[in-house]
Amino acid sequence: MSGLTRVVRTLDTLGSVISIGGRTVLSADTNPVPAEWDHITKVDPEDEKRLPLAYPLYLSHTGAVSVGGSQDVTEGNTLETFELINAASVPAFHEPSEATHVTKAIRDQAEFMAVPEVLNGDNESLVGTLGKGVEYVKEEMAPQLIAEKIPIPLGSSLEDRVSNFAASWLLHESVFEAYIIMNVDSAAAREANVTAEDLLSPREAKQHALAAEHHLESEVIYLEYSGTFGGEEAIDILEEIHGSVSWSRVWYGGGLDNRENAQAILDAGADAVIVGDSFHDVAEEEADLVAEAADTFEGTPDRTAIQEWLEETRDLEDTAAARYLSTIVDVPAPEQRAARYLAVGIEAALELRALGEELDEPTASDIRTAVTEHAVPGETAFADVLDDETAQDLAEEVAVSMLAERFDVAIDDSLPAHHIATSA
Repeated sequence: MSGLTRVVRTLDTLGSVISIGGRTVLSADTNPVPAEWDHITKVDPEDEKRLPLAYPLYLSHTGAVSVGGSQDVTEGNTLETFELINAASVPAFHEPSEATHVTKAIRDQAEFMAVPEVLNGDNESLVGTLGKGVEYVKEEMAPQLIAEKIPIPLGSSLEDRVSNFAASWLLHESVFEAYIIMNVDSAAAREANVTAEDLLSPREAKQHALAAEHHLESEVIYLEYSGTFGGEEAIDILEEIHGSVSWSRVWYGGGLDNRENAQAILDAGADAVIVGDSFHDVAEEEADLVAEAADTFEGTPDRTAIQEWLEETRDLEDTAAARYLSTIVDVPAPEQRAARYLAVGIEAALELRALGEELDEPTASDIRTAVTEHAVPGETAFADVLDDETAQDLAEEVAVSMLAERFDVAIDDSLPAHHIATSA
């Protein structure tokens, strides 16, 4: 054994002792996933899964946003989604559904990359998928980055070693989500080949969680029911997992659309609840209400009139907006807040439509001037959750981008307004 090899092994052992001792003996929280994230919103980049116009208001209450989906996801729509989320100053991380979605541009936008590893699926879902990802990073992504950063030939041997380092570093920076999938009728179960025989008892789930924390060193243990609420079974599993792991974060996803169930999941030991479809439902609800309000009101109503109309014509508790907000257990009076946020989105959309009617074949400059001179829709509401300057900038950029979309005008650095369900 060479002297250099001996030194590296010694340092590696010392690092492991410090890391393991810090986690166990000292109970130091070295997990890179923030402990304060108790609510996470899943946002799908797919063009059919859109955002409400008032999305900064809704997302101001969530701990973080997970960007990723399983169908019709591309590097382009993923980047566009990050652009919208980051403009609202919400932490966002990337859950890639396939290796080719991992690019430098997306990594630069995301807090971190979350890599799934299904604990109760087949070998392909735990090892094969990760292997394909590492192969892609090592053989395609890393050489491209090296060519960009070091525009001189390194030689095949050195380039291979640098590529190995790049692949290892990318994985070191990543967060691993150890999934326990418990809904065999879900797309996730089909992809991981989880059958009824693979479903786990609470004790088996605990054992899998222990393996994930102590051997796989998974930062997250994710109990997934995929669109169906797990009920007492999920609560029993979470109680077992919560009592056995100490370093990994425990997340739950599946069928959450009310406060009672979200609170029960947190009380059972989950560190965070994950909510997905109900947020996209808000976007479609807002768009439908804008269309109805346009037929109901003459001219452009103010926000108070719109909110009164909503309270008179809707069961607020049954709105998608209230259901989403109710899953964030520290948000008071979700029904009243839903009425306010829906009114903000409707008012802003109607004002933008009115502003658009005043424009005739506008240029990019005409659109920016009109928005700058107009009382920007949504700015005062955005200022409730963002600082004044950020609120003004975001409201203006949303308005400019939506009008540019309406008139098919290309504007540099505009936001991807086609991801917003409501049109100007």
